[in-house]
Amino acid sequence: MMVKVHLLPLFLLLASLTGVCPRRTTETYVKAGEMVALYCPHDRGSSRGDAKVIWTSYTTQEMDLTDMSSAEQRQMGVLVHGRSLVILSASVNHRGNYSCSLGNASGQLWFRLTVYTTQREKSSQYNQTCYTREACPLNCPEVNVPPVNTPDITSKDIIWHKEGESLPKDGYFSKVEVNDHGVYTCTRPYLYYSQIYNMTFTVPLEVKPKEKPEKVPVITSPHTSDVYYVDLGATVVIDCEAVMYSDFDEVFWLDGKSEVKMNNSFPVFYNYTRENNAGEIKMMASLVFKSVSEEDLSKRYTCSLGSVSVSSNVTITLAQKPIPRPSYIPLALSIVCVMVVMVLTVVIYVRFTINITLFLRDTLGCHSRTSDGKSYDAFLMCYKSDTDAGLNEDDRKCLESVLEERFGYSLCLYDRDVLPGKAAAEAVLDCIEQSRTVVLVPSSPDPGPGSGLLSAIHAALVERQTRLVFIQTETTEASRSGSLPEALQLLGKTGHCVTWKGVSSMPHSSSFWKQLRYHLPAPQQASKIKLLPQTV
Repeated sequence: MMVKVHLLPLFLLLASLTGVCPRRTTETYVKAGEMVALYCPHDRGSSRGDAKVIWTSYTTQEMDLTDMSSAEQRQMGVLVHGRSLVILSASVNHRGNYSCSLGNASGQLWFRLTVYTTQREKSSQYNQTCYTREACPLNCPEVNVPPVNTPDITSKDIIWHKEGESLPKDGYFSKVEVNDHGVYTCTRPYLYYSQIYNMTFTVPLEVKPKEKPEKVPVITSPHTSDVYYVDLGATVVIDCEAVMYSDFDEVFWLDGKSEVKMNNSFPVFYNYTRENNAGEIKMMASLVFKSVSEEDLSKRYTCSLGSVSVSSNVTITLAQKPIPRPSYIPLALSIVCVMVVMVLTVVIYVRFTINITLFLRDTLGCHSRTSDGKSYDAFLMCYKSDTDAGLNEDDRKCLESVLEERFGYSLCLYDRDVLPGKAAAEAVLDCIEQSRTVVLVPSSPDPGPGSGLLSAIHAALVERQTRLVFIQTETTEASRSGSLPEALQLLGKTGHCVTWKGVSSMPHSSSFWKQLRYHLPAPQQASKIKLLPQTV
């Protein structure tokens, strides 16, 4: 044990003085005057990934390069950056041993740098092979080059030279030829403090003729393990195609292990055709089933290629076509489409029912023309409005003239068509009896029999189920529930309400006239109607 203790310092002393590395030594060769970089890899056994890397030189004496200043490093012609040790211009003074470690001797890695002055043996060359008529980029080795992030060192463009020629060469051949072969030298220049340092590599290029692929016969169709779906009793033909290059090659069909006959009198047979084109033979062997049977479905048929160089086989099977299942997708889509159309139709009709009805009535004449014995289309009965919101005399005259002259309605007017001297209630009931519709018009002042008469004829209107149209104003609509007589409120609930909005209701194409005409029956004197453009 004491012997080992005394020998260990001696061993380390010999290593430091003689440069003999006790373990894991990396050999590096560099030509005198050129740059070289040593790199200290990560030690897998160490967990100190952020520890400081210490570079030590054992060339003449042991020197800690890491703790040297930048000026001292430049004076020695070296640059230490992290895990990299860059020797700017190698000389005999730089040859020897170097080590890197993480703060102590444990995990220490050793390098032996050899500086040579003459051309080294061929093993240091980086051979490259290209083929004629193909693209050939020359590859300059990236061996012992400084890392790209090394401070103050900038790489320049690679320079190529061919041995025996003085002019630089392009490092890329779009189509390399045989005469491009030779020994090429690539130079990697690096700029450091306004001075260029080079790294030179030798790349022998060998240009070979492009090898022609061997022509091998092959079956092109069918593919491996193809399944053919057929109908029982059907005639089926399956083609096996192959490309061959010898007249001794052939293609045939096998039923299991026995060969299918070429006699067309059998239920299953095959025939073939052969086509020769510039030394390439295309052969097609057709397997024929006269009538597919259950027995045929249980067999495996093999197309076999027999050749002097190679043989290949493709096996196929027959299977009965599956019974197609009914698809409910078209039915579902049809139902959805019908429902969408129905919904759109209902929405369009509800939204535009008035315009559609008037268009059909005025343009196509789609309305009932049955005679009911009535003399008037409508009876305009005015009643006094308790507010000032009723139609004035001009509005009433406009309402009467537009219905009669513009739209051709036959109106019964109390002040025009009722004979004088007749009892008011009886006269009103006669007008109602002779009219198809009663239109209640609020007026201010009241030119008619008065709103008090509504209570007297209310029972008669309800009993006869007379069609009622109740014209109201915007003000009447707002105060209708509280200020109108009880009889008028009851009549308003049984009839259809149309709102008069003053000046905006006067145009013949306004919503008021459309709604009023929609609730009125079609005029019997259709010839008097002057059609209006329908606007939505």
